[in-house]
Amino acid sequence: MGVPSGGHGFGTAPVFLASISTILGAVMFLRFGYAVANLGLTGAILLILLGHLVTIPTAMAIAEIATNRRVEGGGEYYIISRSFGTKIGGAIGISLYLSQAISLAFYMIAFGEAFEPVMAWVKATYSLTLANQAVSLPATLLLVALILYKGADLGVKTLWIVSVILALTLAMFFAGGPTDEVANAATAIPVSETVEFPHSFTLVFAICFPAFTGMTAGVGLSGDLKNPRRSIPLGTLAGTITGMVIYLLLVTKLAGSATPQQLEGQLVMGEIALWPPIIPIGLAAASLSSAVGSILIAPRTLQALARDRVLPTALLNNVMSKGRGPAHEPVNATLASGVFALLFVALGDVDTVSQIISMFFMVTYGALCSVSFLEHFAGNPSYRPSFRSRWYVSLLGAVMCFMMMFQMDPFYAAMSLVIMVMIYIGLNYAHRGERGFSAILQGVMFQLTRRLQIALQQSRAGTRIQDWRPSVLAVTRHSLDRLAHFDLVRWICHRHGFGQFVQYIEGKLSVDSEVYSRMVEEKMIRRTEASHAGVFVETIVAPKFEHAVAQAVQMPGISGLPNNTMLLGFSREHPEEIAEVEEAALVATPLGFNVCILRSSETRFGYRSELHIWLTDHDFQNAALMILLAYIIVGHPEWAQAEIKVFACYPEESIDKELDKLNEMITQGRLPISQQNLTAIPYSDHVSFDRAIEKNSSDADLVVLGFRYSQIESDSSSCLLAHAALNEVLFVSANEQISIF
Repeated sequence: MGVPSGGHGFGTAPVFLASISTILGAVMFLRFGYAVANLGLTGAILLILLGHLVTIPTAMAIAEIATNRRVEGGGEYYIISRSFGTKIGGAIGISLYLSQAISLAFYMIAFGEAFEPVMAWVKATYSLTLANQAVSLPATLLLVALILYKGADLGVKTLWIVSVILALTLAMFFAGGPTDEVANAATAIPVSETVEFPHSFTLVFAICFPAFTGMTAGVGLSGDLKNPRRSIPLGTLAGTITGMVIYLLLVTKLAGSATPQQLEGQLVMGEIALWPPIIPIGLAAASLSSAVGSILIAPRTLQALARDRVLPTALLNNVMSKGRGPAHEPVNATLASGVFALLFVALGDVDTVSQIISMFFMVTYGALCSVSFLEHFAGNPSYRPSFRSRWYVSLLGAVMCFMMMFQMDPFYAAMSLVIMVMIYIGLNYAHRGERGFSAILQGVMFQLTRRLQIALQQSRAGTRIQDWRPSVLAVTRHSLDRLAHFDLVRWICHRHGFGQFVQYIEGKLSVDSEVYSRMVEEKMIRRTEASHAGVFVETIVAPKFEHAVAQAVQMPGISGLPNNTMLLGFSREHPEEIAEVEEAALVATPLGFNVCILRSSETRFGYRSELHIWLTDHDFQNAALMILLAYIIVGHPEWAQAEIKVFACYPEESIDKELDKLNEMITQGRLPISQQNLTAIPYSDHVSFDRAIEKNSSDADLVVLGFRYSQIESDSSSCLLAHAALNEVLFVSANEQISIF
């Protein structure tokens, strides 16, 4: 059972009639002969199929979204705004309203075209030339007045009458025979014959596309339907499919019944129909019914926009949101829509107005298909429509919409999107704190991340050592009062790696400690946003630092692959912190983690202009990781002016051999290290080695040194506090086989 929407309580029939009577409207009578004349039968069929590659996915998207939640007044706008939020829904809804209001003008101009035979008779009899506006302007005023007086009941009753006239008109057209020129010529239907200088496909498509847009006409009655979840899918899809079949039969009949030159005439269908006057009558009825549909839908969209406070001023929102009677007839919105339509009726040119409408509808349909696609991809458990489209159908519809927009007119397509973005920015300012585009994408991002993580995890067995990248796990208790540790993580993870930065909070897990940890996490998240760091931050509450490390190393990496590198840190001014660093290293190393330990100082990486790497005969296992990390760090924009200097410090008897290996590693690895930045330094003992480092690297902004696990086991303080003259030092111990070739 549907939930009553509080309007007139209509069933499915008005939705279908509103759709089909708008689809089989003015463009069918006035411009499909023109389409066949300029494109040939095959081109006209292609135009119909291409148009329905836009409209069928949109119809399915509307049907799907409408069956997921209660649909109230506002039709398509309601669907979009309740899926995307008021900000995005308002930006699209304003465009939608404009297309609906201009459609009213378009159909009334076409209604005036139906009186061409009458105008021709007046001119011949009284020598009086009447413009199209002599009929269309008064007719628009009369229609608006009738709707204001009678409301939606009159509109729906009119749909029944017009649908009968349309059915009779089409029956007489298909029962008619070919014109004399065709009857006396070849019997085969020409499939590619066109006029001598045909118009382009994109121009013809832009002029004819409004013929297919009527399939959403019935959605605008959503607030007046008894059961919109049932009526909208059935009525919309039935109208769309029926219209497509009739159009395919129509162009085939036109191609076989008249020459291309005859088909360029506005009312050529009258020359084919069994009773010629039925065509102007049908055109008048179709135009009038479509206009009725527009004057019913556009004000309801405007009223819904005003109720959501989307319009620019509070006064405008208050005036346009008011309704009359128990059905809340949008009297003020109807009057405003009528005035707006009259401005376009004054133009009096069907082709110009149809191209404007096409652009507005394309934007709206593209958005609707995007909504459906995003909902599919997000996998939101609250999205449970009783009718389901397919994600690839919605994606096809969205792609086709935006592609055809730029095919029709790149400038106006770009302008329409820019205007929509500007409206969104304005609504974002006016509706702060409400749901926006970022909230809509959360589900999509969640699903995308989940699928990528699973794919990466499943493919890790085939990962080559040449494809190694850092997946860093950093654990510290000092993230709130020191930045060096965090900075190093974000530099490493800027482009080539992944990073998890864990703040250790000492204590037992309780409600209070959990609340505090969330507060700390929020501060860390704000830091990542301010620094544009691609780092995932979190907190761990544990009695001891060692316990926090043990928990952290068991956490899955954010990339979908296990973390491979533990980054620890301590301050040179607080050597007592080395004990915790030692504990963490002794936990991580046996588990196969590469261990990096940052010894920070007050210089905070200086001017980030020089990064020095010191390689010794003990660093065979560490060399590739040391060089690769240095390369990754200087790839960050904050190190854009930095250069890497490598110091090869080996015993004198083996230095030439080691230099050859190092040169090959740098050359084959395509690393940005020039020969002039590679320095060979022979040493004989630790004293000479210490002197060489202090002499060459005391002013370096970051020095990378290797160390061995045995050094941490035996005397970590001596290892990590050595070379006191240096500023920031990164000690590296590799436990993985890494290649940079």
